[in-house]
Order: sequence, then structure tokens, then C-alpha cells
Amino acid sequence: MALAIHVLTLFPNMFSGVLGESMMKRAAEIGAVDVELIDFRQYAKDRHRTVDDTPYGGGAGMLLKPEPLFEAIDDLCNRLNTRLESPRARVVLLSPSGRRFTQQVAEEYAQSERIVLICGHYEGFDDRVRQALATEELSLGDFVMTGGEIAAMAVIDAVTRLLPGVLGNAASLEDESHVQGLLEYPQFTRPAVYRDLAVPEVLVSGNHQRIAEWRERHALYRTWKERPDLLRIEQLTPRQRAWLTAFEQGDLTGIDVE
Repeated sequence: MALAIHVLTLFPNMFSGVLGESMMKRAAEIGAVDVELIDFRQYAKDRHRTVDDTPYGGGAGMLLKPEPLFEAIDDLCNRLNTRLESPRARVVLLSPSGRRFTQQVAEEYAQSERIVLICGHYEGFDDRVRQALATEELSLGDFVMTGGEIAAMAVIDAVTRLLPGVLGNAASLEDESHVQGLLEYPQFTRPAVYRDLAVPEVLVSGNHQRIAEWRERHALYRTWKERPDLLRIEQLTPRQRAWLTAFEQGDLTGIDVE
């Protein structure tokens, strides 16, 4: 059964390139995901299709009105002949005030049956949208974008690639950055030497035990150096903790790439 994703947006044409190429195209072709784009401007009732208005109490900018979004969700529920209340259905408000989107959140979403992504614009939403429509809020990070469309694309991509059958080699998911809590180790391909830059000797040795240890050590080192905020000391093995102590003391024995 395909994961159903419904995107409420003012700019559905922004998604054509992302959904029609590469992995997303394959995912749709094999029936792993079904993405519907809903232009909620079509649910505005006035002849100008107005979706925004000034905030009560004054202030800069405009807010998205509640009516078009409520009407769009009502129509979606009527077409599906269901209410979006199941634990496996999510109505997600893409908002800078939401919880941070991480690989763990992507894995949670991949277990859903249906996801509704609501793309924000202007200064945000009338808060009744958050109160009565959304089951949760989600943010890509602490920065400001013009709208929620790019965030929606990122969520769709990260979730879809976790669905069964989407990636040709499911094992490749296991070694990727953030999946195991560490950044991915450095990787190389042919030629073995290029412009006097050589691939580390261990990787061409054929010794799989040494290669596995090299990769583990370098994944830990890269995480410690580039993203120490990701390290969870209590989750490290005794060997990894010993390596980490060595890094902190300036001992980089066994580290080929910095």
C-alpha cells in the first residue's frame, strides 16, 4: 500500500521537478508513494481568491486566513471518506516553531499511512489552523524561508527513500549519515591515485575486518570534528569511547583523512 502524501500549497508547480525525477519518480512508478498537490487558493470564497489578511491587533506582514485551509482539509476528508484522526495519519504544519526534522522523525513518518503537509507563507498562519487542523508542527531548522514548499520537498524525499523497494540497495541506508547516530565515513572510488591524492591503503587491502574498523573509527572522528552535537556518549561502545578520548587528547593514530 502506497504512502499517501497530500501537500497543501499555493505553488504546486514548484514540485514538478522534484517529483518527476530520480528516486521520487521511481517511488511513484513502483507504487511506494502517492503525492497529491492541493492548491488551497482554490478554496478561497471571494472572487479574488484571497488567502491572506492583516493580523488582528496590528503588526507587520500578512497571515494566512483559516477558511481556505479548513475548506481544503474538509474536502480532502470528504473525498477520502475518512477523518484525519488515525494514529497513522498526520497533519503537519511546516513552521519555524515546530520540532526539528531529523532522520528519526523521517523514520517515524515512513511508518504512517497518510501525511498532510501544510506549506506556510507570509508571516505565518492564523493560529486556529494550528489549534484545530494540525496534529503537529515541523521545522527544517532555525532559519527563515519564503514558504514551506522547500521544507515539504525535503520531508517527502527523506521519508520516501525509507519506503520498501524505493532504494535499489536497502543496505545502503544502514551506513548513511545520521542513521546510526554518526556521520558517514569517508568514501573513495577509482582511480586509486588521482592528482597525487591516494586512496587510503587499508581500503584497497582486501582485509574486510580492517576496513570495517577504519570506517567505524573515521565515522566517529568525522562526527566529533564536524558535528559534536550529534554524539551521544552513552550510546558509544567501549572501543569508540577510547577512540574519542584519544581524539580529545590530540592522538589521531589511524586517522588518514582530516
